[in-house]
Amino acid sequence: MNSLLALLLQTILLLALAPVLSGCIRNWKAKLQNRRGPPVWQPYLDLAKFLRKDMVISEHASWILRAMPYVLFISTLLAGLMVPLVSAQAPLSLFGDALALVGLLALGRFFLALGGLDPASAFGGMGSSREMTISAIAEPALMLAIFTVAITAGSTNLSQMLLAAQGPAWKLLNPAHVLAFAALFIVLLAETGRIPVDNPATHLELTMIHEAMILEYSGRYLALIEWSASVKQLLLMALLVNVFFPVGIATRLTAPALGLSVLWLAGKLLVVAGAVVVVETTNAKLRLFRVPDLLGTAFILATLALFSTFLFQ
Repeated sequence: MNSLLALLLQTILLLALAPVLSGCIRNWKAKLQNRRGPPVWQPYLDLAKFLRKDMVISEHASWILRAMPYVLFISTLLAGLMVPLVSAQAPLSLFGDALALVGLLALGRFFLALGGLDPASAFGGMGSSREMTISAIAEPALMLAIFTVAITAGSTNLSQMLLAAQGPAWKLLNPAHVLAFAALFIVLLAETGRIPVDNPATHLELTMIHEAMILEYSGRYLALIEWSASVKQLLLMALLVNVFFPVGIATRLTAPALGLSVLWLAGKLLVVAGAVVVVETTNAKLRLFRVPDLLGTAFILATLALFSTFLFQ
């Protein structure tokens, strides 16, 4: 019964908190650019609008275009249920570890790329090709960054990592974790399509990556895709702050502990969101052929972090 309740509560938290986090980033970015910007609840209004609208489906599309939004949404939500948010014990921690998390994210990305290719549009194929190029470097960096913490904790299970971080022998800001944190932050920018890797607000065919793959989607399908992108952003940020800064994580399933943990999670997410806004505001989008250099830097940082765990144990 407790497991079902935890599963239900984290599902509601993921689906409800993800859009407002995207809204905060958009609003703060506009404020730094001296614009009024949309309100923080605008993503909820967008989702409601998309869910009410009818869908326009290309005559060249197959079942892949119709199945992709559901596969992307379910795989992203399952991945989010494997990441501890407010409790050290994730609802689906017994069914998968960090490898399963990366695999579910890769499954969603694979179907997203297929969905971009399926209508046989030039933009969709271009966006899918760019997305898979970026993922070929971003995924190894993500895995190496997580493995750095996994070696210290002695387990690839994310819940076990957080439980090990509560011990007195855990070093919060050791050099390996700092390098892994920097690598994972760069991966966060790439995986969520933020500047300098991608611009989520553009529809210029020379620069867009994520938007190019979803140009053929509308209505309910577009709502599921946008919601999945928000959930993915939330789970990557939660992974970043909870794995490397496990402060305020509830170790007991009591109402006061969970309430305090929610406040800690919100505060840490807002700090990371503010850092993303500052990076997006102070940097220009990189040229497409310079993006692998940035992701290669993340891979090198993650590799150095992994090696340093063996050298300085």
